[in-house]
Amino acid sequence: MTITELKKKFIEKYGEGEFQGYFAPGRVNLIGEHTDYNGGFVFPCALSFGAYLLIRKMGRKSVRFASLNLPFEAEVSVDELDRKVGREWVNYPIGVFAQFLKKGIRFEQGADILIYGDVPNGAGLSSSAALEMVTAVAVNETWNAGIDRIELIKMSQKAEHEFAGVMCGIMDQFVSGMGKAEHAVFLNCDTLDYDLVPVKLDGVKIVISNTNSPHKLDSGMYNQRVRECHAAVEAISKYKPIKALVEVSVEEFRELENKIEDEAARKRARHVITEIARTEQAVKELQAGNLVNFGILMNGSHDSLRDDYEVTGLELDTMVNEARKIDGVIGSRMTGGGFGGCTVSLVKEEAIETFIDRVGKNYEAVTGLKPAFYVAEIGDGAKRLF
Repeated sequence: MTITELKKKFIEKYGEGEFQGYFAPGRVNLIGEHTDYNGGFVFPCALSFGAYLLIRKMGRKSVRFASLNLPFEAEVSVDELDRKVGREWVNYPIGVFAQFLKKGIRFEQGADILIYGDVPNGAGLSSSAALEMVTAVAVNETWNAGIDRIELIKMSQKAEHEFAGVMCGIMDQFVSGMGKAEHAVFLNCDTLDYDLVPVKLDGVKIVISNTNSPHKLDSGMYNQRVRECHAAVEAISKYKPIKALVEVSVEEFRELENKIEDEAARKRARHVITEIARTEQAVKELQAGNLVNFGILMNGSHDSLRDDYEVTGLELDTMVNEARKIDGVIGSRMTGGGFGGCTVSLVKEEAIETFIDRVGKNYEAVTGLKPAFYVAEIGDGAKRLF
């Protein structure tokens, strides 16, 4: 949907008058999965699609929320912008408003808000983080709150924790807020130090494959993995004082892994610690132009997520297995939280048509699901559009 069409929809919904528009992108993570809430490194990039928010400040003391994607609408008093509304989508933007209230910012005036997202829901491309970030940036500017971008990112993460119940790391909100076109973000999730790394893929494209098996992070499996990582930290701390798995090297883990009695916690820690090392190496390979080595590390990442972190499943594994059979595929792995969602593959341009045809047919034959494919364009982080 074009900006002109979005403006028309807003006027149809709320009437004539001045209003502003904002955008925040979804993301795809090239490598570094389930490392962010363990203080490790991630390497995502912002996408060209995401969440749009059109807003007009109003004199009344309520905020009206509507979406072009979902039928539910709500009108919430400015005094109640810290309360959940059932299990509805409006909890994502309301959760962000609640963070502003916690900082002592009061909304004397309400607003009309219209949301539109072109990130496929449930694809694992961070539609929720895009919605949170676009709300944070829009609210910050509309009410002249003067909060810096990093703090807005942290507030959006807290909104996910408190209003969606997903104890996510900060990667999704960070790249949605700080991404840059044609760059990936190499982020230290412990310190929030980051580098924007140029993504130079001569003759190669990033292809996202949607399994159309929606992931559900709020199902409890994601939070279970967080708890298992905490259990591993506790077990290791008896022998090496640590606060997060990022503090353990691969070599140290090999000496300590048998000290973790719980098998699940041991496997989760093995994935996280080796994935952090893979991510650091992958960035070096990309910077050196060694795409073949980058692809090998992507493959290793998926295999670890399958065997040690156990967040893949039939659909993601089938998609990756079929991708790796295609000549011209440099690497392929699941991306996002897992339990459904998408894979990301590096594919030579001349192989993309074959990739989409064969992988699509073979995947559908195995799973009974019809997939979707997107050739990704790396876009900018959250911004005002007009």
